Amino acid sequence: MVTTPRPTGGARRRHQVARQLGPMRLIATGIFIVLALLVARFSWHTPFILDAEGVLFDFRSALASPMIDQDKRIALVVYDEDTLRLTGKRSPLDRLVLAKALKRLDTMGAKSIGIDILIDQPQAEDPVLIDAFRRMKTPTWLAYASSATAEEKTTYSQQKFVEQLLRDVAPGNVHATSIRLEADAGNVLRRWPPRINGLPPTMPNAVGPPNPAFGTYNGSVQFRQPRDPERGVFSVIPIQSFADDAMFAIPEAAAMFGDQIRGRHVLIGGHIQDIDLFLTPLTRLTGRQSWGLDIFAHMLAQQLDNRLQTRIPSWVLWLAAVAAVGSGVLTALGSIRATPLAVLMVLQIALIGYLPFYLQQNLVDTYGLPMFGWVVGWILAFTAVGTAARAVGSEQRKFAQSALGKYLPRDIAAEILRDPDGLKLHGEKREIFVVFTDLEGFTKLSHAIEPEMVATLLNTYLEMLSDIVLDHGGTIDKFVGDAVVAFWGAPIARPDDGERAGRAAWAMYEAGEVFRKTVPDGVPAIGRTRVGLHHGEAIVGNFGGEGRIQYTALGDSMNTAARLEAANKQLDSRMLVSREAAELSGLDWYRPLGRIVLRGRSTPIDVFEPAPHISPEERAELTRIVTLAVKNDAQAIEDLKQYSVLHPDDAAIRNLVYRTSNQSDGGYYVLD
Repeated sequence: MVTTPRPTGGARRRHQVARQLGPMRLIATGIFIVLALLVARFSWHTPFILDAEGVLFDFRSALASPMIDQDKRIALVVYDEDTLRLTGKRSPLDRLVLAKALKRLDTMGAKSIGIDILIDQPQAEDPVLIDAFRRMKTPTWLAYASSATAEEKTTYSQQKFVEQLLRDVAPGNVHATSIRLEADAGNVLRRWPPRINGLPPTMPNAVGPPNPAFGTYNGSVQFRQPRDPERGVFSVIPIQSFADDAMFAIPEAAAMFGDQIRGRHVLIGGHIQDIDLFLTPLTRLTGRQSWGLDIFAHMLAQQLDNRLQTRIPSWVLWLAAVAAVGSGVLTALGSIRATPLAVLMVLQIALIGYLPFYLQQNLVDTYGLPMFGWVVGWILAFTAVGTAARAVGSEQRKFAQSALGKYLPRDIAAEILRDPDGLKLHGEKREIFVVFTDLEGFTKLSHAIEPEMVATLLNTYLEMLSDIVLDHGGTIDKFVGDAVVAFWGAPIARPDDGERAGRAAWAMYEAGEVFRKTVPDGVPAIGRTRVGLHHGEAIVGNFGGEGRIQYTALGDSMNTAARLEAANKQLDSRMLVSREAAELSGLDWYRPLGRIVLRGRSTPIDVFEPAPHISPEERAELTRIVTLAVKNDAQAIEDLKQYSVLHPDDAAIRNLVYRTSNQSDGGYYVLD
């Protein structure tokens, strides 16, 4: 007899999980994991994410840039705005000044000269400049650009003019150098340009001593920052200084300029406003753009320092993407309590964030390293797998929510018994008091404990709050997870509905405090119950269709109460009550918490919080202080600060002090 082996515990569990998930959810989870992996590997090629990667790289590069004293190996001789005013020429740049400066620089002992100026069209002064080129004894490199690689800046005729000029000065010490720079999207220059066949060597390769490694280098430019911002990384000398015969007739001046040039690589180009400017990684810190000439100087300095950054192989990036996504999957599958889970998540994200900065500091080129993609991939994997894992144990919770959603309050049942026609679908306008509650942190908690315990805790909690609502004559509108929505004023309106609603709302908060302090051992800490109370108009009635009727309220008052409940988190309060509800409640235990603009609203409202623990005299004095403070009364604001000092445990008052100190001219504070 042949027996089929029974699946082991692990295999049986996997089969059970697959059945509970269903084929569609399994496929969807797999798709999201594959998507997470692709994002974690190719985020530098993904729209929108690419921008984030660029910003993060810029910060890494800027923070890794060395702080140095002025580099005495390189000098910049520049056409600036003063040069243009003196010569009366903006484009093309004055060639007589260039010719005269070259003749003088040639006698001053420079190691090499690089000219980042395209001489690409004829001028009357060309014979003088050609003569200067022919007489050069210093190795000199003249800017060259081809129409094939820079068609937006150079035409074919301009290219041919440069080529003819180079032939006219040959043989000699003047040669061609490529001045091609390649910026990323947004005109941010981050990398050396790739070497293109047919182009002469890039200016740093040409001007500097031979370094084969940099001849084909296409990695990041290592920009440097000056230790003294007043001096800059490189000395900068206006070119007209070298054309000033009167100045060089002074021996001291000639000697000073000689010290600035002797033994250095000299780069000649423009420092002209709005011309040849690029954003660089340093722009994120300094806010300033860099001229192309300065970028060539940084590249030359990097080559002279032999600071060749190591590129990360593709297979390593794939391995890192798998590791990021895999850690998200494993974290989601782990049965970890809320606090350790939060710590683990923070540690993983911190590691992902720290690693690229560490690599950049240690001469590893992190251009193309998908730091943001790793985070997004981790989140996608964690969310997809976590959602699937929660779905496996959600049936009991769904059952509890469905059963509670069909709960019919006693007063509505009595109304229907008296009037069976009340089951007909209709709605009517009513002035009602609306209460919204929410149990802080319960959603996160439900992910950290078994579904059976979730259902037990949820049922216990909702039963406690439901009993309070019904004991105070309220109507349970609905349950949304751990949130309770209730109202007073329909279907039966009572003269004391405001007092009932106010006392019930506070009792719900207090019941939440009791609940969270009496959870079973082993259950992580639960947050407090936040409550919002508002009075306003709503459409109340039976809605939902003949097959599933729910007695509920609709309207702006419901939204306002919900926003009040949510605002507790930002105001560090426990229960927020609108002025309308406070004034109509008939209760005198409210203290003011200022004026706010609720999220998604434009009109400020006054909010209050129950304060049964303080005396009427203290509430009256606090009301006076707050009333003046929201009018930007300096003394009242100071009095409020003193009150907060005397009550250091009162987080809501401390928050109010902050808001009154940062409120608008209208005396209100806009919530996020």
